[in-house]
Amino acid sequence: MTGKGYTCPSPTRYRSDTDYYSPTTYRESIAGSRGGERLMGRLSTLGRALFGGVLAFTAIDNLRDIDGMAAYAESNGVPAADRLVPLSSGMLLAGSLGVVLGRAPRLSAGAIAAFLVGVTPTMHDFWNREEAEREQQVIHFLKNTALLGGALFFLSRGPADE
Repeated sequence: MTGKGYTCPSPTRYRSDTDYYSPTTYRESIAGSRGGERLMGRLSTLGRALFGGVLAFTAIDNLRDIDGMAAYAESNGVPAADRLVPLSSGMLLAGSLGVVLGRAPRLSAGAIAAFLVGVTPTMHDFWNREEAEREQQVIHFLKNTALLGGALFFLSRGPADE
């Protein structure tokens, strides 16, 4: 189908292996261009640094105020918060540094995903909060959900751990 300069590809063009928006297809089209491989490498490095760096900052911040974070977790009903908060914050730090450095990428992304799956509904349970606090918890819940999406992307696209 054509019209006004636009050509509509056949419906079979949208299969997952040939989808215009498929990350693999897009990456291959960019990488096939002059300088594309270098650009993709730089974008990958920048993406890993931004994603992992923000999470590393969060983990370090948690570890710097471990008693306050444990008390906050305990107030949210987390059992053994004095042990789980340092453990989960350390797991987040290790995972985020692994993503930044490109070391054990699937294991690192899996550690981040596990942290977010455990923490998000427990610490940011906006459905149980009073009106004054609800909006802030919705923001944190949605932010963590987006970060979980990023971790799952790194988990699915990262090279196998060596």
